Amino acid sequence: MPQSPRAKPPLDTASLEGLALRYVERFATSRGKLAAYLDRKVRERGWGGEAAPDPAGIAERMAERGYVDDRMFAEARMRSMARKGLGPRRVGMALRHDGIAAEDAEELAEAIAADAVASAIAFSRRRRFGPYAKEPADRELQRKQLSAFLRAGHAPQIALRILDMAPGEDPAWLFEVGQA
Repeated sequence: MPQSPRAKPPLDTASLEGLALRYVERFATSRGKLAAYLDRKVRERGWGGEAAPDPAGIAERMAERGYVDDRMFAEARMRSMARKGLGPRRVGMALRHDGIAAEDAEELAEAIAADAVASAIAFSRRRRFGPYAKEPADRELQRKQLSAFLRAGHAPQIALRILDMAPGEDPAWLFEVGQA
């Protein structure tokens, strides 16, 4: 009969800092995500330290040491999401969820809004919508495709312009128009 794994001892300040250090060496993260991770570990294993746990303080110390950089994390996350074709609304939402300060998230979402057309075209290419489809979509399919564009955080005007294009048509003219 397999033995159950031994219960890990409750955390104290030193072990919580060790967990934080191991986490930041393995993952790119923000202060908010690191603090949430440490909170979860304290809930899972319990607290055996003298003073109350301070996950937010540990996350701040990691940022002071340069192990955590919210701005760099947010920019990398934003570029990654833009390459996938996600729109400004979706990027801003994800950054706020990752614990990036609201003003920083808004600023970065505005930066991606400048490339909203390119992002929407990348999304349509990836999903084979509009000019990248094999055949024209009927009204019902086009409605579903529009819903997918909206869930991805794109403006309805841009999505409709792309979906109205015929298969094989060159979407480059959208760049000339700018914000469709």
